[in-house]
Amino acid sequence: MTTISTYTVPVAEGKYPTVFHREFLVEQRADPTYTVQPQSTTIPPPTQSALLLKGVGEKYTLVTDHAIPTISKKDEILVKIQAVGLNPVDWKGPAYNFGIPALPWINGRDLAGTVIQVNDENSRVHVGDKVLVPSTDYRDIRKAAFQEYAVATHFNAARIPSSSDVHASASLGVAFVASVLALGVSLGLDFRGSRCPGPDLQDVLEGLDVEGIPGDIRGECFASVAEGERLRRGDWVAIWGASTTTGYITLQLAKLAGLHVVCVADIARHGARLHQLGADVLVDRQDTERAVDIIRGVTKGKLRYAVDIVGAETAGLLERTLDDTIREDGSHAHLLGLTGLPKERKPGVVYHTVPIKLFHTSPVVGEKMVSWLERLLETGALQLPEIVRHEGGLSSINESLEVLRQGSVSGKRIVVDLGL
Repeated sequence: MTTISTYTVPVAEGKYPTVFHREFLVEQRADPTYTVQPQSTTIPPPTQSALLLKGVGEKYTLVTDHAIPTISKKDEILVKIQAVGLNPVDWKGPAYNFGIPALPWINGRDLAGTVIQVNDENSRVHVGDKVLVPSTDYRDIRKAAFQEYAVATHFNAARIPSSSDVHASASLGVAFVASVLALGVSLGLDFRGSRCPGPDLQDVLEGLDVEGIPGDIRGECFASVAEGERLRRGDWVAIWGASTTTGYITLQLAKLAGLHVVCVADIARHGARLHQLGADVLVDRQDTERAVDIIRGVTKGKLRYAVDIVGAETAGLLERTLDDTIREDGSHAHLLGLTGLPKERKPGVVYHTVPIKLFHTSPVVGEKMVSWLERLLETGALQLPEIVRHEGGLSSINESLEVLRQGSVSGKRIVVDLGL
């Protein structure tokens, strides 16, 4: 059993104590999956290096005197960032002026590192834990990844088992969140029957106070609550953009839950990997009309569920593969678009987006998801994305984002080592 020397910082009445880790005295907890390396950590310095976006269309600017974010709520933790996973939104947001609440701003959605402060001694994660954090709460600058330290909530942090690489783990978070919410909330898939059992998020939602769910995602959260609308074991689902990280994870979770999966991608480049992950049918994206015909043929014109990860145009192609007749029980076909949907809508199709903010606004949902992710990683049921590791810390992120923008790294995630 691990013994950790800690001390508590005195605080004003009504505040929660902040617990800092001082020294690890042994190498493991009772759970051998999570190893703790002997080390010594002190209170972080008052300032840190960070990447600031100072203007739309500009590159990020490295500063060395930015204040370290402070934890202010009972559920919050402070993470010393070791690795940052890059996402397309990290360059698209500044280029096209979205997802930027104010200027200057700090971006970055995927991080992994070490917990150095907790605000609750009963937190599900502890000082010294290695964690990955999907930073979906982009409006809170404290939680951004492009800095040396970031705030997170314990119910949004997944512990990294010793068998998993920290850098590969930094590539996983946001894609995992999007995949689980797409399948488990928008399309209503029950993960309890998976080979590595997960949550039934629709059942979880029924136990929540509806008023506590943000109004702009409330309809999406309950769009597939009716039993006849829910994706279930044995159904077919088509994924366009299956070679993306989100596609890889969606494929794996779908197969764990017993679905049949059609994957649309550049098969010459990514077919072997998709086949290895369990794809039932591979369809090349190069000839889009042929792709539509193949999907309809394989599913005998009865496809009811489809997920697009590319954009509105390919979502429109997937729409054509669906059986949009309304069944006798009143159920529909379902089309989910992560980055866009067709403008014209068919009455027999329910159109979905991913209610991403549910992950960080609902502690119950968030904890269910990261707890399942921990089990998936512990058991090896979920394979981590392939990564391209870039050295150079925060100062190299502009260059790495340019590589991402050019698309020269396909089917892999760029992860930047912060060298901390």
